[in-house]
Amino acid sequence: MGVSHRKQTGGLDVAQEKTKAVEVEILRASDHAAVIGTVLGQQLPDDVQVGDVARAIEQTEDLAQKLAESAATLANVSAELGREIKMRCEVAKELDKSEARVARLSGAKKEQERALNF
Repeated sequence: MGVSHRKQTGGLDVAQEKTKAVEVEILRASDHAAVIGTVLGQQLPDDVQVGDVARAIEQTEDLAQKLAESAATLANVSAELGREIKMRCEVAKELDKSEARVARLSGAKKEQERALNF
């Protein structure tokens, strides 16, 4: 009787795995952007860190921060998906129990009806 895992979760487990994978990639990109910003800020002489170069360093640091924030948002989404998956699995188990009970009661009723008809 039981409901398949895919039906229990409605495919949310697949979405959660994809979310986790994207989170890892975004964190990796954030780390790379932070390294680039740090290297540019430390390795370039101060007289070069003006104008477009200064803006590029600042934007790289901003990008790293935004990527880190996006990764945190994805982590929260993944956690919410995990809670939803757990809840759906629990509901599916309860549904299975209820369906089994209905089947038992239905069978018992049929047995009673047959016993009365003989």
